[in-house]
Amino acid sequence: MVQRCRTLGVVGVLLVCGWAPVVSAATYAIDKDHTTVGFKIRHLFSYVQGQFNDFAGSFVYEPGQPETWKVQAAIQAGSIDTNVEQRDKHLRSADFFDVATYPTLTFASSQVTAVTPTSAKVHGLLGLHGVEKPVVLDVEIHGVGKDPWGNVRSGFTATTTINRTEFGLTWNQALETGQLLVGEEVEIRLEVEGIVQ
Repeated sequence: MVQRCRTLGVVGVLLVCGWAPVVSAATYAIDKDHTTVGFKIRHLFSYVQGQFNDFAGSFVYEPGQPETWKVQAAIQAGSIDTNVEQRDKHLRSADFFDVATYPTLTFASSQVTAVTPTSAKVHGLLGLHGVEKPVVLDVEIHGVGKDPWGNVRSGFTATTTINRTEFGLTWNQALETGQLLVGEEVEIRLEVEGIVQ
């Protein structure tokens, strides 16, 4: 009886002091071979699509524990690829990304909201062309599992739209019709797969 009272006393003290089990979550490295950092922007009457080929990052993820979720990533601006070398050279120049001065794009998450088993909104700061602005990624959660070699993987699709002029990317040309050559809104689509470290 004395021992039982002592045990209950210890439990009571822990509850009063706000003790709770430590929540752990897995840290993933972004798998470059199975990740795409893509974008789409209007050009006249159609859209040009492209991607960045050099990037790195990590995220913390545990299903059902959104309070632990975090993302950080860095993208090399000079790796932009729209499948047209002359256009890519122009995009790397001071007219657009000015990669000599601003070589890296960054993203760091700050909070996660609107969580469901298959979706969430990830809020964070996007650093681009020397400017940092808050953005919200609409995320589709694809699941967690082991690959044939025993690696634990998880995958996501994330989308958002930004206005490039808000980041200082203002170059454009006016047409005879009064329209602009290049659109201001950029649709971003990320296909991300990570491996537990």
